Amino acid sequence: LVSQMRAAVQSLDPEQPIAEVRTMDEWMNRSLEGRKAPMVLFVLFGAVALLLSAVGIYGVLAFNVAQRVREFGIRQALGANSRSILSLVFRQGLTTAGTGLLIGLMASYGLSRYLETLLFGVQARDWMVFSIVTVLLLGVAALACYIPARRATRIDPIVALRV
Repeated sequence: LVSQMRAAVQSLDPEQPIAEVRTMDEWMNRSLEGRKAPMVLFVLFGAVALLLSAVGIYGVLAFNVAQRVREFGIRQALGANSRSILSLVFRQGLTTAGTGLLIGLMASYGLSRYLETLLFGVQARDWMVFSIVTVLLLGVAALACYIPARRATRIDPIVALRV
């Protein structure tokens, strides 16, 4: 179509130059090139932050479970079932993660207007994005809490009371 377009323009105005013929998608991609690199970095940093938060939650809860081995042993010796111990540790981890998530959501909502110049096709304060991120972070936190909580249920009361 480029040669036909050139011929049509030349027939109307022979003095009209035609340079850089591109599709609209190519022009759009070209205009967004300056915005793609920072957004790729934001996605990369976000993924690293998500991984670090999961490892951090896991580490803190695993340390907490290791410190409370005797307590869990006593609880089991007094008749607590594994489900109650699991929910105790799980609730503690999710409460801490939920508090951090709430503070982070408030901060990100307040600072989102600074990202508006980098976003294309998404509003800075889009409730759907905030909802998806909240569910994702709670899921990662729940997974990070589950492993130490499950380990707390497997503590043998006799071994725990000897320690």
